[in-house]
Amino acid sequence: MTQTSTTVVTKSTSDLLTAAEVNNMNTVINANSTDSESRVAALEVSTHNALVTKQVVVNEAADLAGVLDSTVVYIINGVIDMGNQSIEVPAGGLNLIGLTFDISKLISSSPTYTMFTSPVGGSGDLLGKDYAVEVTGAGSKVYDLTDATGFNAFEFTRINYNNCSSLGDLYNYRQGLELGTGRFGGSPSLTLHGTWLGGFRVTTSIVRSLAGTMTAPLFKAGTAFVMNSRFLTDINCDLPTLAPLLDFSPSNFPNPGTLQLSGCELTRDGVYVAEDSNITPNVDNTDLCSYWRENNGVPNTYVGGVSNVVSEVETTVTDASTYYDVAGTFLGTGLTHFSASSDGKLTHNGSVPIEFNVTANLIVDGKGNDELEVRLRKWDASASSFIDLDYTSQVRQVNNLQGGRDVANFILLVGATLGQGDYLQLQIRNNSGTDDVTVETGSFFRVEQR
Repeated sequence: MTQTSTTVVTKSTSDLLTAAEVNNMNTVINANSTDSESRVAALEVSTHNALVTKQVVVNEAADLAGVLDSTVVYIINGVIDMGNQSIEVPAGGLNLIGLTFDISKLISSSPTYTMFTSPVGGSGDLLGKDYAVEVTGAGSKVYDLTDATGFNAFEFTRINYNNCSSLGDLYNYRQGLELGTGRFGGSPSLTLHGTWLGGFRVTTSIVRSLAGTMTAPLFKAGTAFVMNSRFLTDINCDLPTLAPLLDFSPSNFPNPGTLQLSGCELTRDGVYVAEDSNITPNVDNTDLCSYWRENNGVPNTYVGGVSNVVSEVETTVTDASTYYDVAGTFLGTGLTHFSASSDGKLTHNGSVPIEFNVTANLIVDGKGNDELEVRLRKWDASASSFIDLDYTSQVRQVNNLQGGRDVANFILLVGATLGQGDYLQLQIRNNSGTDDVTVETGSFFRVEQR
């Protein structure tokens, strides 16, 4: 049935007005007020009455039965035992508000029960705040919802899930948001299915006292799950012995740096175990999709890498004062969001961050007293062209050592901006002539985020 009227439990000066009371007030106003006063007072009453028609007070499960009205707010007045009656979220969406999560609750202990369901064709937005949910029956879950259009939202503020058997399944929603939510007790695993065009953010959220038998991840990748924007959380969570935080894989995140764990506080059975691979069993902090920062109890992502000279090759100098790519065999190490080539390129494969510190330590064998100059060259993938980073150049004279090698030492400390697909490569020139030079084994340059 469609709900269009308001149930008012008590009467006070702040109570909502019935239609009869509004008509009576209009009569009194018109009889006793000036035209100006009457218009102002009537406008206030009309506005108040409009608000009345946008609210439905929920006192029992029957108030959430049948086809619900997407144009009103359902106010959860106390503890509502839903039994085995589901709440169908219509294609136009559903709005739920409680008084606080200690006073307003939706509960059910029925087995194999689902609290929120979709009609044929799917649901719209599900928006809620300030209530608690307790779905405790064996084989039961809170949600089994499919987005009707792929452009709807699943968003909650100050919602507690208490002893829930499962949070259930969400299919193809555009975006999700949890602000100030709590998961206490039970096995509150939430599974995301299909393509999400937007993102999902879980912030200022706390998780405690989960069932010791819980083995499902708190957030789970379901059928054909793809997140086209970011999944971000700063969750404060204590996991039981065998439950992961999430089981997402790099394939679920096609865009670099969009699985973001930022400022998380994570323990297992009350102990910090950042080295526990079962916290995120199918993805780690170095994967291209990951950007994990300032966490405690879960690893962080340090974007960058090193290109090391592992085999010396003479760099041929054909013309004086002309730059040439440094010859040799290079090996990349410590690569996160970067890849390295054997000819000395360090390529940024990610999209965040884009500002980097670059350091280099080079030993170059050359002719005594020759003036050598090194610099970094950048390939700009967006412009499909090279950029000569002359501000990175450094000049050194080859030391003419008696009875030893004639070498020049270079130490670079510079910055660079690198977008996705950009790379850096070392170059060298001889400003004194055409004598060849060799960058020795052990030389390297490093890129690391600022």
